[in-house]
Amino acid sequence: MNRSVRRPRHGLARVLSKRGLCSRSEAERWVREGRVRLDGRVVRDPAHPTDAALARITIDGAAPEAPPRRHLMLNKPRGLVTTARDERGRDTVYRCFDDADLGWIAPVGRLDKASEGLLLFTNDPVWAARITDPTAGPDKTYHVQVAGIPDAPALAALQAGVNVDGEWLRVVTAQLRRVGQRNAWLEIVLDEGRNRHIRRLLAAFGLDVLRLVRVAIGPLALGDLPKGQWRELSAEEVAALGGAER
Repeated sequence: MNRSVRRPRHGLARVLSKRGLCSRSEAERWVREGRVRLDGRVVRDPAHPTDAALARITIDGAAPEAPPRRHLMLNKPRGLVTTARDERGRDTVYRCFDDADLGWIAPVGRLDKASEGLLLFTNDPVWAARITDPTAGPDKTYHVQVAGIPDAPALAALQAGVNVDGEWLRVVTAQLRRVGQRNAWLEIVLDEGRNRHIRRLLAAFGLDVLRLVRVAIGPLALGDLPKGQWRELSAEEVAALGGAER
């Protein structure tokens, strides 16, 4: 007996975003403005069920060409917000890409305004989802300067974890890197990243964060990339972090 294969269907805006054409919010705006046709007819519902593989989509009357996949790393400076636009007018990480003509790219995860270091960007949503997957994504490594000098029991307690505002927060490893008279540098590894994870966890143990720098995501190290500068990842680096959509 022949059975028709039921193909997965997603919202139209999501399909546009997954093709790397734009952000989800921008896709929703295009659809609502009537700029998008699906199989020859205008669709104004961003959630309209769409077969990503078979749908014939045009934007402003033309079939969009899928842009080349981009995978970038940035050494994020302190003081920039990880968002495309900030309602309070603060500088964002996109300032670092001024005049680069990269097309639409989005951050893979985020670093808060006061944090620094390795931040990935891509127009490849499938690749980004692999990296941010809380169960299978790569570990993230941070160098954290704290006020005070935690002892061995305190470091063990960070690995054991603690309930903070209803969330169980822990680290994979926490080790001393350097010790001064009044502060210390720690190397902390996370296998997940909740909102302000490290800052909240350390505060629960009475440790104030002075600096927080992400230095690696999985095997990809920040290295000597200058502050505020970016570079393309090699094919080998992309594959090591989770492959790329083809």
